[in-house]
Amino acid sequence: MAQTIQTTDYIQHAHTFSPVILREYDVRGIVGESLNNQDAFALGCAFGTKIIRDNGSKKTGHVCVAYDGRASSPDFAQSLISGLISTGVNVENLGLGPTPMLYFGVKDRNADGGIMITGSHNPSEYNGFKMTLQKSPIYGDAIQDLGKMAEVGDFETGHGDVTEVDIQDEYVERLLKDLKPATRELNIVWDNGNGAAGEILRRLVAKLPGKHILLYDDIDGEFPNHHPDPTVDKNLVDLQKAVLDNNYDLGIAFDGDGDRIGTVDEQGNILRCDALITIYAKDVLSRNPGAAIIGDVKCSQVMFDEIERLGGKAIMWNTGHSLVKAKMVEEDSPLAGELSGHIFFKDGYYGFDDALYCSIRLINAITETPAPFSSLSAHLPKLFNTPEIRMAVDEAVKFDIVPKIVKNLRPKESPVFQINDIDGIRVTTPEGWWLIRPSNTQDVLVSRVEANSEDALNDLKKMVETEVNQVGVDFQFEA
Repeated sequence: MAQTIQTTDYIQHAHTFSPVILREYDVRGIVGESLNNQDAFALGCAFGTKIIRDNGSKKTGHVCVAYDGRASSPDFAQSLISGLISTGVNVENLGLGPTPMLYFGVKDRNADGGIMITGSHNPSEYNGFKMTLQKSPIYGDAIQDLGKMAEVGDFETGHGDVTEVDIQDEYVERLLKDLKPATRELNIVWDNGNGAAGEILRRLVAKLPGKHILLYDDIDGEFPNHHPDPTVDKNLVDLQKAVLDNNYDLGIAFDGDGDRIGTVDEQGNILRCDALITIYAKDVLSRNPGAAIIGDVKCSQVMFDEIERLGGKAIMWNTGHSLVKAKMVEEDSPLAGELSGHIFFKDGYYGFDDALYCSIRLINAITETPAPFSSLSAHLPKLFNTPEIRMAVDEAVKFDIVPKIVKNLRPKESPVFQINDIDGIRVTTPEGWWLIRPSNTQDVLVSRVEANSEDALNDLKKMVETEVNQVGVDFQFEA
């Protein structure tokens, strides 16, 4: 249920954001250091101005706002909404909930745009803002343009209204709309990680067949049990144990704002999201033969090969939920995904990343076969790979490191040593591939390595260490 948000009395004026918070596909920073309530207000002024100007002669607009469970989020919502209504935009406050609930609200209520206040999977001292328009994401230059608008105080002025709207039940019903009649009931363990999806998850599983165990479904922005990032194996230990201890069919985990999914099978094995995408692709391509399916540069070559085997057109693209959404529109793609767990269904849904909806589609896929969850990916080639490995680096030099590595390696490029630099650097050899790219959400470089044997994996990891150390970053894979 939406909570009452009291607006503030901030006065519109020019405002300069810290340059580190205006990121590629969202605004994100450390509360009290690089991000504060004045930033939230100014962002509301800038976003509201964009909406009004995009609407032309209407001179008004309609924006949905929601927020996650972090301690700073209600205050940021108050300041953000104050900025929005100061431009003449009307706001619907959807209250506390996951990011995909906000996206759903924008679509379902035909809003011009929406802003989700969330730090996603970042530590509790972070917070931020994810923005969307009705038909497209806000990212890249568009975010920088909002910063430039604020810097000169180029804002519209007006008197918008705020309405509290509870859409939780409507959202749950939309999720359930695509649940197929079960040929068998599944017993599922769900790990919410104290994230913002907790209340929606409780309402959802109450209407699902089978038995369900909820871990950490209470919303707590301090994340007292484990960090809400399902791409990190240690964060799935409780989920694995609960699945095995109870002999359940699978486990599903969410990140802090409910737009990323992680899964474990009935044996407690982690299924990486690139393998999960192949399961979805089989179903989607049965209705959309030859369709383009997009994966980010961190995804396994096995995934791209399997999409092609299933008759699809596999496309490797940049990491970033906004970037992938834009590419989906360009390619008219019914399905896309990232290794990090952002998975996007245009087939039957709206094209945004929604871990709760992905759960419904996974339940459908498993119940359509009498075999266990693990059987759905058992035919895929067994390669040796790492999860996402994160190397801490200085934010100020983060984006300077990979170009140096590319420069060092470019002379070695050949048909058997291929370099792809659409997003970081992905080097492919006959033995496998490795990737290094700067994260747009954390002060880290992200690496992943995949090979056709354990010895080859170790050799490629050594190559990564050598190249990273050569440009002045001290890094070594854990033993």
